Amino acid sequence: MLDTHRVSRSFPSISLPSHGDGAPVEVALITQLGIGAGDQLLRDAGIRQAAHPAFVDALDEPSARLGGMHLAHGDASSLYSFSVGRQGHPFHRHAGPRMFTAIAGSGGAQLRFSTASDAQLQRDPAAFVHALRCVDIPPDCLFTVRFGSGTWHQFVSRHPRHPALFALSCHADERSGALTAEQRARIDADSADIPSLTDTLPPVLQDLLAKTDLSRLPVVSLSLQSPARSALAGLCAHTRDLVGALRVRLARLRPAHGYIGRSAARHPVQAQRDAPADSLLQQALAEGIDHQDYNTLTLPPHLAASHSASAMLEAVLEGFVQNPPPSVGRMMALRNVLVAPLRLRTSPLGCPVSSLLSNDRSTLFAGRFPVHAQRVDATDRSAEVLLGADDRHLRFRSCVRVQLLENGAAVIALGTRVRTHNRFGRFYMAAIDHVHRSHISPAMLRMAVAHALAPELVQATNRPETALA
Repeated sequence: MLDTHRVSRSFPSISLPSHGDGAPVEVALITQLGIGAGDQLLRDAGIRQAAHPAFVDALDEPSARLGGMHLAHGDASSLYSFSVGRQGHPFHRHAGPRMFTAIAGSGGAQLRFSTASDAQLQRDPAAFVHALRCVDIPPDCLFTVRFGSGTWHQFVSRHPRHPALFALSCHADERSGALTAEQRARIDADSADIPSLTDTLPPVLQDLLAKTDLSRLPVVSLSLQSPARSALAGLCAHTRDLVGALRVRLARLRPAHGYIGRSAARHPVQAQRDAPADSLLQQALAEGIDHQDYNTLTLPPHLAASHSASAMLEAVLEGFVQNPPPSVGRMMALRNVLVAPLRLRTSPLGCPVSSLLSNDRSTLFAGRFPVHAQRVDATDRSAEVLLGADDRHLRFRSCVRVQLLENGAAVIALGTRVRTHNRFGRFYMAAIDHVHRSHISPAMLRMAVAHALAPELVQATNRPETALA
């Protein structure tokens, strides 16, 4: 039974006054999620957080910095994600104030705070325990938390089978509070993370806490839909406990992937009769060719705002690897299945650029793309690479070229030449010639350029390591 309770017609919330002279601790429930949804969300978000380039796993609080400071624009804020698992994490504090939005797991969470000041703790370490207050959060619940600088806190799960919470934390000013010289240096270098901004409990307070019966501490219980510790709340908690574990098991049947999309202006691709006379492609397969195509895409000056053809070429090559047309990918998957018994090369990329996934590192463009040859003019207004591979039924060479024009426009080109070796090679090229000219090459070029024009999609990702069979 609860000693006291009251009904809230808005967000159930509590403001715990500081035991010292700091800001209060504020906790508010926002809404209840579907039955068992908390565990599934925590599982999916945890997988994505672990794959983030800025992921850190320390102090039993895995975290990632999702957005850093922009000091050049007067913005010293940062955005982090963090999670707390079944075992909870140790008591700790931060120099600056904190505010975050979180979702509790399907067993609920308990938030523990001690607002005793350093001066009070120096006079009497027991002040830490005297100032301890706990807040119970129900299962599968969205809630907010806000507390001041130097507030000791610990978050734990209320049920050992379920994680405690997943949160998004906004640091309004990374440089605020009583920071150490080391912490301030990391912040100024824009290399801070949650562990580096954390102070753990001193040994004397750890010993004191180990001797404390936490079950006897004052607890504030927030709830939605039914009073905490009522029969209905108990039935709801039991149901969410069972369903949460089940939803996590079912979630393992699907990958926790995410997708980023961007719609862009559609630039026409023009088919040319042949590559320019000064193209590297003209020097390829001098013994004769059985197929050739050359497609160009012209970007207007406002989109081609670049003074470096080689930089744009690097971005386009990245686009071939990171942004292949789905339709071409499906065609390549079918083609790989059909030719595998013949021991021919296979690749997930369209053939004109498939050698970008080669393991041959003898000649690299921009230090990472394997090429047969490359050329950048003295003014970096024209850049070109030659790609290609040799197979049992044919040899092919492809060029990717970027030219910056005097009027500020840019011409990006993809051309291919093929030399067949046998009847199967001639049959193969006859079968794919039309679709290659009308769809595969134009679509690959268009999608690669679209990626190059989308800096918001460029991030630190692991590039494909797939080698050609």
